[in-house]
Amino acid sequence: MARGGRGGQEGRGGRGGQGLARVAVVLRAGAAPLWWLGVFAAGIGVILPGMTGRRIGVMGGAALFVVGAVAVACTRRRRYAALAGAAARAGKHDVLQDRAVTVRNWRRGHRWWLLLAFLVALGSSFAVPAAGGMLLAGTGTGLRLKAAWLGRRERDGDALLWVRVDWLDGRAGRPAGKTVRAYRGTGIAAGDAAPGGSRRSTAALV
Repeated sequence: MARGGRGGQEGRGGRGGQGLARVAVVLRAGAAPLWWLGVFAAGIGVILPGMTGRRIGVMGGAALFVVGAVAVACTRRRRYAALAGAAARAGKHDVLQDRAVTVRNWRRGHRWWLLLAFLVALGSSFAVPAAGGMLLAGTGTGLRLKAAWLGRRERDGDALLWVRVDWLDGRAGRPAGKTVRAYRGTGIAAGDAAPGGSRRSTAALV
C-alpha cells in the first residue's frame, strides 16, 4: 500500500490502485472555515441593531447554534455506519492521500459556497443580529462532532476509514453521498491523520 499522495485529486494510484482520502479528514475540512466565518459574521452582526434587536438576535442565534450543531452531527449517521461496517481492506497499490492535500482540495472546491454562506449569514444580521453567523458556526461545530464520532468508531474497530477520491468529485465532496458506494479500511497507523481526522502527534509519527 502506497504511503501518501501529494498531488491533487488523483482518482487512481499506480498498478490499478485507487487514490483514497480519509473520511474523517473530509468531514473536518469544512469545520474550521465554517466556524471562523460564522464567528466573524456574528461578531459583525451583533454591532447591528437589526429588526429584532441585539438581545433577541443573540438568544435566537444561540438556539440556532445548538440546533445546527446537533443536526449536522447526527445527520446520515446510519449511512456512515453502514459504509463503515462493510468497508473492504485497502489494496497494496492504493494511494493514501495526505491530510493536507485532502483539506486543501475540499476547501478549494467549496470556496464559493463558503463565501456565499458567509454573505448570507452576514446579511441576515440586518434582520436578526448575529443569528446567521451563530448558525454557521454551529454547522462547523457539528462537522467536528461528527468527525469525532467517526474517530471513536475507528478506534473501536482498530481501522481507519477511507473513501475513493474520484467518488468525492461529483457530489460536492460529501464522503457519504450517493456517488460513494463503499469505504476501504487500513490499519490504525496508516496515513498521517489520527482517528477522527486530526493531525497525528509528533511522537506518534516517530
